[in-house]
Amino acid sequence: MRHTGIAEFLQFNRHCLLVCSLAAATLALPAHVIAQSAELPGFETASAASVGLSAAALGAVTAALQAQIDAGDVPGVVAAVMKDGKLVYSQALGYKHIESQQPMTADALFRTYSMTRPVTALGILILQDQGLLSVNDPVQKYLPQFAAQKVFQDSNNTDVQEVRDRNGDITIAQLLTHTSGIGDRNSAFYRANAVHGYDQTLEQVVNNVAALPLFEDPGTVYRYGMHSEILGRIIEVVSGQDVLSFYEQEIFEPLGMTDTVFFVDESRRERLATVYRPGADGQLRPHEMETIPVTEERALKSSGVGLVSSTADFLRFSQLFLDNGMAGGQRVLSEEGVRQAAENAVPDALMPIGSNGYWAGSGWSLGGFAVALDPATYNHKVNEGEYWWDGSAGTRFWIDPHENMITIIMAQVSPAGGNGFRERFKTMVYEALE
Repeated sequence: MRHTGIAEFLQFNRHCLLVCSLAAATLALPAHVIAQSAELPGFETASAASVGLSAAALGAVTAALQAQIDAGDVPGVVAAVMKDGKLVYSQALGYKHIESQQPMTADALFRTYSMTRPVTALGILILQDQGLLSVNDPVQKYLPQFAAQKVFQDSNNTDVQEVRDRNGDITIAQLLTHTSGIGDRNSAFYRANAVHGYDQTLEQVVNNVAALPLFEDPGTVYRYGMHSEILGRIIEVVSGQDVLSFYEQEIFEPLGMTDTVFFVDESRRERLATVYRPGADGQLRPHEMETIPVTEERALKSSGVGLVSSTADFLRFSQLFLDNGMAGGQRVLSEEGVRQAAENAVPDALMPIGSNGYWAGSGWSLGGFAVALDPATYNHKVNEGEYWWDGSAGTRFWIDPHENMITIIMAQVSPAGGNGFRERFKTMVYEALE
């Protein structure tokens, strides 16, 4: 049964206000802002109609985003759509910084948090292409500190005295698919043991994980967790480079990702969007998510949640997969690597990976992506086989092989929900398909 009462009444009124605001914004929207692709230089552009999208419907997408900004759901967004390799829609709306009225710009920088993970996964797949590792290798082959790691007798009882020998060894594939038994950085147990901190190096953080018990035996449970830090350390050990140098050489330079960094220096600082969080009165206020901000040098180059990036850079990253591993005429990833990045790799015995919402209808790939297996479980429009991920400050991107399309929206709001602005955007873009 549906819940009724004050909360539902308020939600209904909020919806009505949004609809009214959307209608007003649609009427007031200047024609030149509809599908204005000139905002993101460096991409081949095309009209919406030439790739089967309605320009008028994309105008309604822009109006809906502006309405949510006006309603205080998010401070500002950059949103873009690429179809058939061409940029057909890009918008920068609202503010990077509300208090100073700094407008959002197409080249704005965003803390991507968990969108760092597929970048790291790509690095692992590149090393596999180079013959330097296999995703089936045991982690202890490269990080021997994991060889003697124990496992809790009961994952709900994190008493380090209540442990046993584990069954089986963690593989790289299990790190990539969150089936290793390693926990989340925000778990009470990891927080109590100061596992993840920006005042520690990547090596120290990985050693912290190895020194603590696993929550389950490897390969027995899907548990979204702190796997990409371990993967980043494997990249360092195998390549002989620090993780940033490897990213720059093998990913960022070939893809033209010029604004993806761990540290926002003075030359980029004006472009960094501020993170906002609703206060008790519902008004957005600046919110610092980390004790050491990204504008300061940090010991930890977090290969799980540390990257700052731009909309253009993640469009280039995403297009690599739709272009079958090619970028600028150069092969960056093998065709087999692209397949591994796009397909569910969680064993059938561990499916579904969750019981609620899209978790019940998703798999997870070796590329660090959620894979839509049952679109009916999603609260927004997706196609079967679409792969995607997001970040905890309001960023998200989708790669759709069926439509040969990339949809991306970047914002800075915590919690990331923002009254469903990402889901509404995605659904409305797909409703624009003719």
